[in-house]
Amino acid sequence: MLKSPTRGKAELSEAKRYTVTAALPYTNGPIHIGHLAGVYVPSDIYARYLRLQGKDVAFICGSDEHGVAISMKAKKEGITPQQVIDKYDGIIRQSFIDFGISFDNYSRTSSKIHHDTAQEFFRKLYDHNDFIEEVTEQLYDAKADQFLADRFVTGTCPKCDNPEAYGDQCEKCGSTLNATDLINPKSTITGEIPILKSTKHWFLPLDRYQDFLTQWILVDHAKDWKANVLGQVKSWLDDGLKPRAVTRDLDWGIDVPVEGAEGKKLYVWFDAPIGYISSTKEWASRTGKNWEDYWKNPDTSLVHFIGKDNIVFHCIIFPAMLKAEGTYILPENVPANEFLNLEGNKLSTSKNWAVWLHEYLLDFPDKQDVLRYVLTANAPETKDNDFTWKDFQARNNNELAAVFGNFINRVVVLTHKYYNGIVPSPNEFTEVDEKTLAELKAYPAVISSSIERYRFREAQGELMNVARLGNKYLADEEPWKMVKTDPERVKTQMYVALQIAWALATLCEPFLPFTARKLSRILVIPTKEESHFNWKLVSETSELLKSGHKIGQAEILFAQIEDAEIQKQIDKLEATKKANIMENQVIEPQKETSTFDDFAKLDLRVGTILEAEKMPKANKLLVLKVDTGIDIRTIVSGIAEHFSPEEVIGKRVTVLVNLAPRALRGVESQGMILMTNDKDGKLVFVNPDKTSTLSTSSDGVENGALIS
Repeated sequence: MLKSPTRGKAELSEAKRYTVTAALPYTNGPIHIGHLAGVYVPSDIYARYLRLQGKDVAFICGSDEHGVAISMKAKKEGITPQQVIDKYDGIIRQSFIDFGISFDNYSRTSSKIHHDTAQEFFRKLYDHNDFIEEVTEQLYDAKADQFLADRFVTGTCPKCDNPEAYGDQCEKCGSTLNATDLINPKSTITGEIPILKSTKHWFLPLDRYQDFLTQWILVDHAKDWKANVLGQVKSWLDDGLKPRAVTRDLDWGIDVPVEGAEGKKLYVWFDAPIGYISSTKEWASRTGKNWEDYWKNPDTSLVHFIGKDNIVFHCIIFPAMLKAEGTYILPENVPANEFLNLEGNKLSTSKNWAVWLHEYLLDFPDKQDVLRYVLTANAPETKDNDFTWKDFQARNNNELAAVFGNFINRVVVLTHKYYNGIVPSPNEFTEVDEKTLAELKAYPAVISSSIERYRFREAQGELMNVARLGNKYLADEEPWKMVKTDPERVKTQMYVALQIAWALATLCEPFLPFTARKLSRILVIPTKEESHFNWKLVSETSELLKSGHKIGQAEILFAQIEDAEIQKQIDKLEATKKANIMENQVIEPQKETSTFDDFAKLDLRVGTILEAEKMPKANKLLVLKVDTGIDIRTIVSGIAEHFSPEEVIGKRVTVLVNLAPRALRGVESQGMILMTNDKDGKLVFVNPDKTSTLSTSSDGVENGALIS
């Protein structure tokens, strides 16, 4: 039985306006599903919801174009950083458009307005003596004749011993690092071991803001911020904040606007969050707004949507910068998400282990909402979560198509069949009708409660319960049977069902914007007229779809996804996995050259293992009886950790029969079994069986056959 929504309504803050930011994506590659699930779909749901509530919203984002990742990509591809950012800015922008991410402004940190804004921000803090100027020892690649930015250094993480940690962060344990913290650092440019060299830089003294940040986050926001955010912030604060460099020696980025800083750039972590401000300025200039209202007015609510790898920058460093500047508001919330995995493995750009948005639409055209739905259903809101293609198919077929799409299709088809597409006038409502309509009116508050607490997965689940409410109503009332005996009653039934369909068109808009548009077209809802398309109407209006209104023809909202389509995606990932294995496969170098006479001394024969038992008190050794064709002999082999005695009996093997006998734990071994490792590193026999993947012949050979 469908549970009636009973949760209390969450009230939006009394803010006059909302500034909603989404983490700036690096323009060193396209966008994949992890980015969409962690940041851009939840932020879009929130912004769209606020607009439906009639709120004044600035939904802001832009390309982060000064990261070291950009310089690394340019060096790798043999092009300029500008060429890199121009290429990927275009791809990223189009992906956001394609998936309905409804930014009010999407800017670039390479723009003049951003350079000016970032330099002005730095200069104000500099003039107020908010920085510490220090000469420090930094890693320097003498061969490349340059200081090494954090991502140009790898080494062993001092906290978890990961041997491939970067100079700014360990991707294994998530620790934020300085390049000089690494053990056994190495330059990624030349492979050389870097030296320490003196250089002057400016530092933001985060330790000055320790008490402020502790009170503001861990006390004032202890009850309304997410546990994963509070936990990471507390860890940083417990360790004690330290000054952090805001400038660096680099040839790509924003010039440090003070004397004595020639050749130095603003650190990307300093300039990137200022990109939210410069993007807002760009939007305000275009729309005639006052940008300061959205960043400096206490009546504004500021919310940052990010992934967990950005928590420290948005909860500690950027707020410290804003506090130091003195005129900006602080974020009301930073609802950071965890990471999304793909088929059980961590998403990886470098390993191509990802579902790229621009490629997805080639295989699943017009299915943007399916991906948005599945990513929200699996949103990593409190812990890492997993995307699988089988789940993607199941959620489309069993939920979107079977629940949402099925309800809308039945309502539209029956309305055309019985009333030529005209919404009928209802007769007297029964208790079931009134209960259903009352339940429908309660759902906006339930969904709002979840959205306003940043529980988008929960909110989407409640949206689907509206469709389930409609399906249950039709299944219980059975208008297709009732029309034969009481056609007047059917008018009321279809009227009620059509009200639910109208409500779905509005309530699904934050989650499924393309479906909302299509459903509005089917129901002929004039979406451009605000009075016909806003959140509160569902709960406050007694008649959503008026009697006499003519609806359009039925369309398939969600087509079934076939097994073959899913298998194609799984095969693509398997091909990627195999390619990564081949690329990372370590091939042992060739040994010293042997003469033909050396090789001729080896007597290799085909044999069969007849008996096998474990060597007493030896974990690695099996004692084998092998028919070599010449004789039956004992061979001791160190394979007991990989094979049980039962597994090897009957195996065809290759034996070096003229190896000098050797006593192992009192047993004389009279030869050696040839072994190797397969592509997965598993120990396997080199054998002549026709079922063997290593066999060079399609036919088996007799024991004793000489291998030459």
